[in-house]
Amino acid sequence: MCSLLPERYRNRTRNYLVLMRMDRPVGALLLLWPTWWALWFAANDFPPLGLLVIFTLGVFVMRSAGCVINDYADHEWLDANVERTAGRPMAAGRVTKKEALQLFAGLLAFAFVLVLFSNALTIKLSFVGAALAAIYPFTKRVTHLAQVVLGAAFGWSIPMAFAAVTNSLPPLCWLLFLANILFSVIYDTQYAMVDRDEDIRVGAKSTAILFGDADRTIVGVLMATFLLAMGLAGMRAALHWPYFLGLAITTGLFAYQQWLIRDCSRAGCFAAFRNNNWAGFALWLGLMFALAVR
Repeated sequence: MCSLLPERYRNRTRNYLVLMRMDRPVGALLLLWPTWWALWFAANDFPPLGLLVIFTLGVFVMRSAGCVINDYADHEWLDANVERTAGRPMAAGRVTKKEALQLFAGLLAFAFVLVLFSNALTIKLSFVGAALAAIYPFTKRVTHLAQVVLGAAFGWSIPMAFAAVTNSLPPLCWLLFLANILFSVIYDTQYAMVDRDEDIRVGAKSTAILFGDADRTIVGVLMATFLLAMGLAGMRAALHWPYFLGLAITTGLFAYQQWLIRDCSRAGCFAAFRNNNWAGFALWLGLMFALAVR
């Protein structure tokens, strides 16, 4: 795409796209599946097409905004001192702080325009989502539970989706929200395990560091709790067998992830992190078919 631009704009545009992680869509998909869970649960059917488009675009825009503000917060004290992230645009000096803040503001503005096509409750909730997205990157300096804040930021699309579809926030909405926090802690702990040694050296905090040698066990408990929460959501919504088949497939994928992280190798932990995309997809597919066969 950059090759279509005038030559003087190509490098800058490429750096902006990399800063927004547009070259790595798996992170956006990890936000997309819970958002789609919420839309389908809230509608109890295929959601309104307009809202599906708004929230799908919103996921990619807010994920990009989160990546920009994350690199803004981390580029000097963390990213530049970690081998895997030292080449990121801000850490390498290819994007300035001012440019990053301008890009972040532009993405937030675009996301807000999308929300304006919903209702008043959703618009009000969007301010909380923006605040969580801005706060998360700085929490890893002060707490080992930054992944919990990440889960709240990533999962705030769930109450927003319920608000947009039903103009209400029922108990099922908050059950899914809590389940997504568990899901986020699972995959972001696996992600943090990749850089754990370097994070300790630099002074960053994460659940991977907090869990220490008990990481696999605690991640396993979180997986079981997440599956229980999603099972309760399915029973509360009176869903049929395709949903629970999707839940069974997710259980198998979680077992595979436990095998991948058995020796806590960087490659294994990163592969487990990426595998959660399939777990989220399996749950959504099961949910969609369960509602379709009613």
